[in-house]
Amino acid sequence: MSDYQLESNSQLITQIILRVLLYIILGGFALFYLVPLFVMISTSFKPLSEIREGSLLALPRLVTFEAWQFAWSEACIGVNCTGIKPYFWNSMLIAIPGVALSTMIGALTGYSLSKWHFKGANIMFALMLFGCFIPFQVVIMPMAQLLGKLGLSNSTFGLILVHTIYGLSFTTLFFRNYYVGVPSELVKAATIDGAGFFTIFWRIMLPISLPIIVVTVIWQFTQIWNDFLFGASFTSGDAQPMTVALNNLVNTTTGVKRYNVDMAAAILTGLPTLIVYIVAGKYFVRGLTAGSVKG
Repeated sequence: MSDYQLESNSQLITQIILRVLLYIILGGFALFYLVPLFVMISTSFKPLSEIREGSLLALPRLVTFEAWQFAWSEACIGVNCTGIKPYFWNSMLIAIPGVALSTMIGALTGYSLSKWHFKGANIMFALMLFGCFIPFQVVIMPMAQLLGKLGLSNSTFGLILVHTIYGLSFTTLFFRNYYVGVPSELVKAATIDGAGFFTIFWRIMLPISLPIIVVTVIWQFTQIWNDFLFGASFTSGDAQPMTVALNNLVNTTTGVKRYNVDMAAAILTGLPTLIVYIVAGKYFVRGLTAGSVKG
């Protein structure tokens, strides 16, 4: 066997060893990440007596959906023993309008900042971009005062307004970066043909915006659905979103602690965002990549 063949075989063996080590490391990270999820799911299907007797990592000997049903419609949260079902619909009533409004306004703003050059456009975009870096805690007090003056305190409508305003910086950034990559000749040609601002937006820009719309919708839905701080600060009682209700359920100290119910409620709370990423995750990656490259 020649020296060249020996060197080639040595390199091949080294590559195989490195690849095996890489797979082992990645598998360890995946296991480390998935073990808590496995514990949550298995615990939610166990009766309370089995949880007290067995191991956290053990599969349920008796699979039961009692904890799921109890968490959904019977668990006591505060003075209400209606489960997390009403709060699930509260989150839906907040997330869907909040996503729709912030996406549409962000698309219009990004379109105007990228294709309709006016005095101060760059300064306005810089100020809106600055809003992406403002922490939630900074805006709580002024937002609470604004909601009080508008009469929207402690209401789902107030929370929709909060999420719409706070999300505009991100949605504008997404759409502006995407529209920068669209040839300006399309807008100029449509303008020569007599099309106006909104006609160009509806008939030219919006039909080619599906990738970035998917990115924006997934981003905003995740941010709004997973929000806890705004929900806890601006709502109370029956108007609270699902994340706040979950916190109140888990921290309930009256009676016997039902870990299976807590786990089932936590999974139900995170399920909508998980479904969104499973259904549209590949479109999210494609749209985000397209927007970043064109920007």
